[in-house]
Amino acid sequence: MYLSFYCLIYHILDKISQEYIICTVNLTNKGKYAVTAVLDLALNENNISYAKISDVARRQSIPAPYLEQIFSNLRKAEILNASRGPKGGFKLSRSSKDIMVGEIVTAVEKRMDATQCSGQGNCNAGSKCLAHNLWTELNENVNGFLMNKSLYDVLNSRSNSLNEKTNSLIASG
Repeated sequence: MYLSFYCLIYHILDKISQEYIICTVNLTNKGKYAVTAVLDLALNENNISYAKISDVARRQSIPAPYLEQIFSNLRKAEILNASRGPKGGFKLSRSSKDIMVGEIVTAVEKRMDATQCSGQGNCNAGSKCLAHNLWTELNENVNGFLMNKSLYDVLNSRSNSLNEKTNSLIASG
């Protein structure tokens, strides 16, 4: 799985004036759009009809042509089912409890890597850089997190957050 890593450079100087660069992980728009669009479908997974790309694109403010490419990848990855015709469109291929966010990201992003060397261990003139194992561990943790978070978990978490806000508004008057 590939996540784009945009490095925000923070200059941190220690006692001997060494410079450290800290990278933050940012998913590309393609990955974000894919997860958002599939969550949109998951909200209506009990509906027997297929959702049109134009409807999902409108609801989630995603360019429809771009969403077509994303849905094509998700169909090939067997995350979505497609149907042609006037009542055609897309829907989840299985329950939202069985589709992991990591699967969606993998289908559209291909691979994740925070290392400079694509995990080869040749980032420092042919050998591992000092932080190689750190970035490798970050890769594993992000991948593990995404592969253990289902669409159902994400929607359930959102629902619980909304209920808490509603309850706090009611309680505070």
